[in-house]
Amino acid sequence: MKKIFVFTSALAVILLVGWGCQEQSGSVASTPNPAVTAETPTVKATTIEPNQVQQPAKVEQTTKPEPNVVQTPQAEPEKQQAETPKPAPKNNAKELQTTPASTASAAQLCGSCSEFLSKYVDQQGMIDFRTLERKKLDLVNILDKFKALKPAEYNSWAKEDKIAFWINAYNLEFIKIILDNYPIESTRVLRLFWPPNSIRHIKGVWDEHKFIIMDEEFTLKAIEDRFFLKEFDEPRALFAIYYGAISGPPLRNEAYFGQKLSNQLDDQVKKFLAGPHAFKILRENEVVNLSPILQSSWYGQQFTAKYDTDRKFKQQEPVTRAVLNFLTNYLPPQDVSFLETGNYTVQYMRYDWTLNDRSGQ
Repeated sequence: MKKIFVFTSALAVILLVGWGCQEQSGSVASTPNPAVTAETPTVKATTIEPNQVQQPAKVEQTTKPEPNVVQTPQAEPEKQQAETPKPAPKNNAKELQTTPASTASAAQLCGSCSEFLSKYVDQQGMIDFRTLERKKLDLVNILDKFKALKPAEYNSWAKEDKIAFWINAYNLEFIKIILDNYPIESTRVLRLFWPPNSIRHIKGVWDEHKFIIMDEEFTLKAIEDRFFLKEFDEPRALFAIYYGAISGPPLRNEAYFGQKLSNQLDDQVKKFLAGPHAFKILRENEVVNLSPILQSSWYGQQFTAKYDTDRKFKQQEPVTRAVLNFLTNYLPPQDVSFLETGNYTVQYMRYDWTLNDRSGQ
């Protein structure tokens, strides 16, 4: 009897345990491992609640237009910013077309001259020859550029570039001649006529000292006769060339450039007339003093072609009339009135041949 009870109890326990394990087996099947648990909400979100599929669709309808709206204005400004700089090179190209490459090369050469002049010439046109004598190589290097220039390139330049070229060449070659003879030596006899440091003591300064420009031999006189007195027909250039003396027009501490040549020449004439060696009215004495470079024996005749007149200054000689008519374009109104209506005689000043040297000052 006791054995039957034990057997029955054991059987009951086995049945209870088997039924409990069956329930646990169903529970384990419905509860996966943690690695799969993360996928369970996705299944519920997509399968258990189908309405949510429409909600994301609505969200897409509300969110997709927003990126489109944001992207559209952003894309357009970016396109504009990318396209805006493009016309600029085209405009610059058009400007470069109005300034030929030949003019650019002329300006580059003039720029080298300007850098040199600004270094060794002051605002009054005085040169530090003592310092420049030790820096002569700076000048030689620039003159080598004039020597190496090709005639074909020069011939392609505008007239203004050519005038500026020869003014600069003349001035720098003149300075080179002075440096080659510096300090200037003089004799006792010649000092009776000119100051000890005058360029007049340099033998053949204008017509004997030779140099090469564009593979052609020149002298200062050859440049003057060929270009300033004949080819260019620009009398204002006569106020721009270097005279190597106090009484000459002041040497500018910048080079002449074709693109601004006319303004530079006008300014140069005004500077010369404003100084003590070019023009002076003595009203009490009824005398007008002019620079000797304006008399007919020097450069006065160069003004007749453009400025000759028989309507004013009738008491003067033809060359003097032309010179006075030219000067009225650059003088103050009160001086112009006196020249046009006053009674006076024209006299020419004494020329000071002292070298414009500021060394030691």
